[in-house]
Amino acid sequence: MTFLAQRPMPYCRGCGHGLVARRLDEALGRLGLDPGRVVLTTDIGCVGLVDPLFPAVHTVHTIHGRSTAVAAGAVLADALCAEGGLTNIVMLGDGGATIGLLHLTQAALMNVDLTVLLHNNMLFGMTGGQHSALTPEGFATSTTLEGNWVPALDMEQILRGSHGGFFARQLATDRELADVIAEAIAFPGFALVEILELCTGFGVPLNELDGKALRATAEAEGKQFGVRIRRADRRPYHALYRERFPVRAAGPPPATRAAPARAFAHRLTRALGVIVAGSAGERVQTAAAVLAQAAVLSGLCCVQKNDYPVTVGSGFSLSEVKLAPEPILYTGIDAADAVLIASADGLREVKGRRDLERLAPAGVVIVDASLAGELPPGRALAAPLRSTLTADTAALGAVALLVARTGVLERDALLAAVDALGGKDAGALRAAVERGSTLTG
Repeated sequence: MTFLAQRPMPYCRGCGHGLVARRLDEALGRLGLDPGRVVLTTDIGCVGLVDPLFPAVHTVHTIHGRSTAVAAGAVLADALCAEGGLTNIVMLGDGGATIGLLHLTQAALMNVDLTVLLHNNMLFGMTGGQHSALTPEGFATSTTLEGNWVPALDMEQILRGSHGGFFARQLATDRELADVIAEAIAFPGFALVEILELCTGFGVPLNELDGKALRATAEAEGKQFGVRIRRADRRPYHALYRERFPVRAAGPPPATRAAPARAFAHRLTRALGVIVAGSAGERVQTAAAVLAQAAVLSGLCCVQKNDYPVTVGSGFSLSEVKLAPEPILYTGIDAADAVLIASADGLREVKGRRDLERLAPAGVVIVDASLAGELPPGRALAAPLRSTLTADTAALGAVALLVARTGVLERDALLAAVDALGGKDAGALRAAVERGSTLTG
């Protein structure tokens, strides 16, 4: 079958990326893979434009250099936590490969069962033709107009040093490229195919380059073509993991903490999105974790996502908690059902994110009383969170107040969640739940 969509290639005329996409299509067809079991993870740059060309497979578009790490996580999650059987392929450029070089070497060291197709046009194509760590010595780029001063990294040697299972080097124009890609995909472990190609936007005009000169440039650096590494002495990481941690026989897992005395009830009939915002260091994310744990103890599905600035210890702290009676397949909160604001830092952040503007029609806003004047009249329930409780428990008091007003969970579920999470401050957190439940606006 054909995996590649019948649409124009989004690349410059003559760019090697289009050739690689076509050879990947041929390789997938030869292997007879089910498109629904193929995951294509792409990096930032021109290479990332490939996503819509493969509409029948799953595609994941990542940030620069992180594509291999994301794909490795998907491989291990599938192999160890699901039924297995996904085929994972990474497509990145020389810029993404060198920015994320440690991700590549770690995946090779672990022998994670995925295939990386490295599109090496020897420069950063999308951002203006700057040199990369794979730019050959003497090669001209927009930042090395008189020729690069230093030699390029040798990916073959890097893979050998990382105990990589499979490595091949080809030109994008090589007839055997599809066969090599198919062999790499079928290899049971980490495989990388370095594909040398032309960037017709920058590499060709700056170096008067063509296919023959490209091969000669690589050979002048001592680089050889074809399959260079093929090791049968290493098992993929998921097999080693399962050997050390075999699946236990059916039955309840051993308890590490005391189970709650009883199951807690809930009144949730649909997904509920809650945003908890406050200041760094004031247990905002702990408050959200208590809400999430209480939901789990009540038989609900739950996800939690945390956010904070790079300063970590100063500025805002924010957490999104999504609860639902059914499995959560979309973890985002487009329109929150409740926004809890425990400090001025939190208020600035939710305003900047426009969470209040996107609040659900029947949404609830709970804000510390000291900030009520910064919101339109009648917009929020103002409660004395910081004055009645403490700065460190104001966010949890807001959570308790939300539960008390809406009744979606039992207060005792929050108390049990505090006990389950444990910690030396459990007593103060229990007191915050008790006090927050009685607050009024």
